[in-house]
Amino acid sequence: MVHSEQEQQVERWGMLELACPGPAAGNPFADCELFADFRHGGRTVRVRGFYDGGGVYKLRFMPDAVGEWSFVTRSSSPELDGIAGSFRCTQPSPGNRGPVRVRDEYRFAYEDGTPYVPVGTTCYAWTHQSEALQRQTLDTLRSAPFNKIRMCLFPKKYSFNSVEPDLFPFSGNREAGFDWSRFNPAYFSRLEERLRELQELGIEADLILFHPYDKGHWGFDAMDSEADDRYVRYVVSRLAAFRNVWWSLANEYDFMKAKTMSDWDRLFRLVQQEDPYGHLRSIHNGTGMYDPESVVMYDHAKPWVTHCSIQHWDVNLTPVWHRLYRKPIVIDECCYEGNVPQRWGNITAEEMTRRFWDAAARGGYAGHGETYLHPEDEIWWAKGGRLYGDSPARIAFLRRVLEAAPEGCRPIPAFRDVPTIGVPGEYYLLYFGIHRPAYRMIELPPDVSFQAEILDTWEMTATPLEGRLTGSCRIELPGKPYLALRIYRSEA
Repeated sequence: MVHSEQEQQVERWGMLELACPGPAAGNPFADCELFADFRHGGRTVRVRGFYDGGGVYKLRFMPDAVGEWSFVTRSSSPELDGIAGSFRCTQPSPGNRGPVRVRDEYRFAYEDGTPYVPVGTTCYAWTHQSEALQRQTLDTLRSAPFNKIRMCLFPKKYSFNSVEPDLFPFSGNREAGFDWSRFNPAYFSRLEERLRELQELGIEADLILFHPYDKGHWGFDAMDSEADDRYVRYVVSRLAAFRNVWWSLANEYDFMKAKTMSDWDRLFRLVQQEDPYGHLRSIHNGTGMYDPESVVMYDHAKPWVTHCSIQHWDVNLTPVWHRLYRKPIVIDECCYEGNVPQRWGNITAEEMTRRFWDAAARGGYAGHGETYLHPEDEIWWAKGGRLYGDSPARIAFLRRVLEAAPEGCRPIPAFRDVPTIGVPGEYYLLYFGIHRPAYRMIELPPDVSFQAEILDTWEMTATPLEGRLTGSCRIELPGKPYLALRIYRSEA
């Protein structure tokens, strides 16, 4: 048994990485298994290791409790078996709030209890672009309102995205073919650098494990079950120790005709089994978007699904999905702001903003994407780069409103004709959308005093109303679309 000579320190929800020399002959990706048992108090967490090339094996661990931890490895290789050591887990640094968890059937929170309001964007293949374009994407995200990004591990062959990437997850290339049993550490090393940079920006990486945008070009969409499972195990062993990772089993999974529903169930369970940290897990539909109760929709009520990731243009259906699944609803794709010919990519900034607010007022969360034509096809939704649309600033305004709301906000059905979230007796947020009433009658508790503000969701302004409100009251409104009304208990 080998002991480490110097005790390391790792912050809570940070990452401990152990690198060990081991056998390189044969196929070390498939021939050698490596695990480590990490112990704290009476608890043991088992982590799978991975081969990182060059005769080096690695184990990564994200400790979730402050104090002394010990570890010992188990391996089919004598060189890697019985390596033991210890480290101290310290308090997390500022900004490190741990992984995002489901708090209840409507809400998310970081593991330290801080509320998390998902404000996501889609940028499918940004890590498969040039270094310069990836840097520009990160620069854009630095000042954008998004705290989640949907991104593919496999490259895409799709509209406005035909550039062959320089690195692939597997060994090989399109001309010579790929070896599904050998991975490409250089690809994952670059991906991991991007994950660290996103983590520094406070952005969750919603990693899409599979997608149908291959159509036989590389063959990643039609691997056999053995290759799929090996790929999932390797990806999870490398990436699960990043606290900002979510797992999206697939984008538009139902367009992948080589896989059955039982395949998706198996892959879900495999991710759940291999991930010792329980990161968020969901799957994204393609068809079925016009009928929320269609059997084509994956059953998000299954126990291995943590939240709903849905594609649908009508965010008004949020309460329907919630009744079906009783889990947080994230409409990751509700169409994109832009001007491409496809109807999913040419809504206005006003409409994108409306869908964000409408989803929020119904107890869900919408997702952003941008698809403005570009002379070099540098379209945000596909490749990243720059944002040109007008919705991100308005989405930032909504994020500020939601993050300032009290904890426990959820839909209030009593406001039947206008979507409303809040905490009865404390806080109400009504959204009128395309409707433009001249006034609104509001029934508030008669023994409580409230203040109100008219929010112009397009102009991004909050106009306080004079006086106090209580009981049955009439609120005069400007009679224009895209207004919200924020009512909160008065401290005076």
